[in-house]
Amino acid sequence: MYSSNKTGPFIIHALCREIKRIQAYLWWLPTRKLLTNQKAVYDLLCKACYSALCGRFNPYFCRGIPTDGYDTMKSHGMLRGLLSFSSVTMVSRVLGLVRDMAMSHVFGASVATDAFVIAFRIPNFMRRLFAEGSFSTAFVPVFTEAKETDSHNALKALTARVAGTLGGVLLVLTALGLIFTSQLATLFAPGALDQPYKFGLVVSLLRLTFPYLLFVSLTALASGVLNSFHRFALPALAPVILNACMITAALWLAPHLRVPIKALGWAVLLAGVLQLLFFLPSFRGLGLLSLPRWGWRHRQVRRIMKLMLPTLFGASVGQLNLLLDTVLITLLVTGSQTWMYQSTRLLELPLGVFGVAMGTVILPMLSRHYLSTDRGAFSRSLDWGMRTTLLIAVPAMLALLLLARPIVSTFFQNGQYTAFDTHMTSLSTMALSIGVPAYALVKVILPAFYARQDTRTPVRAALVSLVVNMLFNAFLVSLLFVCWGTPVQKQLGWLAGFAQVPGLHVGLALASVFSNYLQFALLWHWLKQAGIYQRQPGWRRHWLRLALSCALMVLVLVTGCYLWPHWSQVSVVVRAWHLAVLVVTGLLAYLGSLWACGWRLRELYQN
Repeated sequence: MYSSNKTGPFIIHALCREIKRIQAYLWWLPTRKLLTNQKAVYDLLCKACYSALCGRFNPYFCRGIPTDGYDTMKSHGMLRGLLSFSSVTMVSRVLGLVRDMAMSHVFGASVATDAFVIAFRIPNFMRRLFAEGSFSTAFVPVFTEAKETDSHNALKALTARVAGTLGGVLLVLTALGLIFTSQLATLFAPGALDQPYKFGLVVSLLRLTFPYLLFVSLTALASGVLNSFHRFALPALAPVILNACMITAALWLAPHLRVPIKALGWAVLLAGVLQLLFFLPSFRGLGLLSLPRWGWRHRQVRRIMKLMLPTLFGASVGQLNLLLDTVLITLLVTGSQTWMYQSTRLLELPLGVFGVAMGTVILPMLSRHYLSTDRGAFSRSLDWGMRTTLLIAVPAMLALLLLARPIVSTFFQNGQYTAFDTHMTSLSTMALSIGVPAYALVKVILPAFYARQDTRTPVRAALVSLVVNMLFNAFLVSLLFVCWGTPVQKQLGWLAGFAQVPGLHVGLALASVFSNYLQFALLWHWLKQAGIYQRQPGWRRHWLRLALSCALMVLVLVTGCYLWPHWSQVSVVVRAWHLAVLVVTGLLAYLGSLWACGWRLRELYQN
């Protein structure tokens, strides 16, 4: 039986959805066949009405749905969006791995590679500060609300005003960045000041990479619009363009340049332009493509700006954290930038594919539930997001912890990347992998605050985590220097000694892990305190199944590493098939144990 308070809205929603499917059917149906297919169209319409009136909405008209069928459809929609975003992101991350392999093969862990990592990090620093960080979290809830309540023309005008305002501000910032390039390089890389060649490389590369800020920020705006329309595949596909450009530049353009590393700078600039052009057809298809207009006084633009202020401060806190890490790592031994960069890229494979994807997909859904004041659906969606995230994040953490050296040696130890570089990268990868669950869960919990347009609470958590990260950075790097430094190196003093002892970058990785867990704990505490989330039943069973499955996977991986202890001494082909066997057997052990413990795929459709 269906409750009376849900049947009416559900029937209307289901009928509208079926009519949209008929419209899609007629869109591709050739006109010359329309008369001969009238019966098929009529049957489809009858089935649509029947399924809606009977409360049996389904694309294939064959599955019944329970009383809370509307929420089940939302769960299906989130899962489809998650799978769409994750699958395309997987392509991007795999291509990014190929890009990093090409970089390590051609350039190795050298002064040039360190210089590019710094130059590429600065526009990304600004991007996360002004676009993906503060802007996106303020823009998506306001745009979603406008999409639900305003006309299409008003939505188009809002998009044009936001694009014009954001583009104008970023154009000024880009011009300032190009004028004060040397000062930016000094701020981000003070450790390179006593190395004129390295500092000059940073400045010249920064002049190529900094305009990327303008294009990628406008791309973030386009991604937010498409995500609000539940089109997740194209935004996830955009990084593929960057990866393809950098791979081509490293393998083809670099040998033809007097300074080979500049090929990567040109690739970043070209990729920024291509990424923005990539979204224009989709905007045209949505009817939102128009010339950007300055909208500083537009009501909804000012509302976005008002919401941006605390998130801008919060993003500033996070990016200040990154800035301090960048400054500190330039004081360490040459190669530390590259080792840390490669470790971070490896972790972005599970985090980008699932953690970031989950946060991106769940934000519009939570915003809609909050607007409809449906606290039950809000809690179920958030609960579903956390459980699904843990199913991926926990085994990913354990697998990266155990397979760090096999993965790094297989993918990177070739060409200019030595066994010593592999060892250093493995250490930081193992350290960073411990924080995978915390980082992924933060990406899921943050939308619960942003959907309610609460942008202040995350700032408080970010502030505390920043202070803790700074303290642990100094403490752990100093502690490792005391433990690993030789008496001769210690006599040089702290700063000079840091530049002589390899491996101190591991302290930065561990400090980042501690701050991520603290940020998650604070957000979780304030989320429960706000009373907007109610834990759903079944968590004890979920934790038990997860623990047993991970234990079996760890046993399999430890056995494999015991049988194949040598990785740097064997050929790349041998490393590759050994790693493939370990990954496949570990994955089968994990999934098989989950299945044996009673987990079924249909649980992904329930919230």
